[in-house]
Amino acid sequence: MKNLILAVAAFFILSACKNESEKKDNAAVDEMAKDQVVNVYTHRHYEPDQNIFKMFEEKTGIKVKVINASADELIQKMQMEGKQSPADVLITVDAGRLSRAKDQGLLQSIDSELLEKSIPAHLQDVDNQWFGLTKRARIIAYAKDRVTPEELSTYEDLVDKKWRGKILVRSSSNIYNQSLMASIIANDGEEAAKNWAEGIVANMARSPKGSDRDQVKAVVAGEGDLAIVNSYYIGKMLNSPDAEEVKTAQQIGLFFPNQEGRGTHINVSGAGVAKYAPNKENAIRFIEFLISEEAQQIFTDANYEYPIIDSVEPVKDIKDWGAFKEDTLELNKLGANNKKAVLIFDEAGWK
Repeated sequence: MKNLILAVAAFFILSACKNESEKKDNAAVDEMAKDQVVNVYTHRHYEPDQNIFKMFEEKTGIKVKVINASADELIQKMQMEGKQSPADVLITVDAGRLSRAKDQGLLQSIDSELLEKSIPAHLQDVDNQWFGLTKRARIIAYAKDRVTPEELSTYEDLVDKKWRGKILVRSSSNIYNQSLMASIIANDGEEAAKNWAEGIVANMARSPKGSDRDQVKAVVAGEGDLAIVNSYYIGKMLNSPDAEEVKTAQQIGLFFPNQEGRGTHINVSGAGVAKYAPNKENAIRFIEFLISEEAQQIFTDANYEYPIIDSVEPVKDIKDWGAFKEDTLELNKLGANNKKAVLIFDEAGWK
């Protein structure tokens, strides 16, 4: 009987010790999760992005700390901070900017089988320093009451004299135009690109000014018949809380150039792991989450961008525009040809 009592007592003592140990282990895990963080420097200023970041926090327990600024400001900040930079991830729009960050030694190569396999090869850096997150097409918006789609064909055709005084486009300092020009250099050669720039300048309805939305508004106002714009702006205008913007967007048609040839120019928003990322593994995990189906669905549903992965359906407005052939040019070439593009713009007098 005495031995039985001792055995029972020993059992309870061991159980109590085990429970206490488990509590300490769980507390340690909780403490570690509480201290986990990923520092994100992002140029994207869209509210849906914040919702995606919150989803990541809820799923992983990793806190997302965000610094918002323009791409140039973020790149300069990372340069000044050097090895002391807290940045783990840089997110910006346009492959030209991503290439600029890479060329300035602000990003690092990473190993992620998920990113490499999920994202088409031409939409990611050849050295795995940045990866596309969303796609946008640079298209032609035209006045439906003055232009028919049968009159349109390619970017190159926009230099035709029939478009004299009819083309609206933003400044050559805009990275979207620089990357379009870089793609023309890569596809057609420098001489053809220079002729194209000169032809567009000759056909401009006015000196370049304003945003892509402003070009669309100017088309509807009768200042010109065509505008070169990014596709997602049209989606945002069609779903704007501003009734006038909705009305404006409804009055234009959309045309995807070069469908009989290389396809329409595509660009991306993308992300890379910072060179001196203090939380590298968290950074990789974060970027991988951004190409998950749930994150990609938010990107397209809320910001009218094309998903980077095929398993996600674009939002209805985008689907209504129809399928189209994309230019599969390696986007690294946009960065490689950026300086040439800027020089050609200057020589052509594209302000």
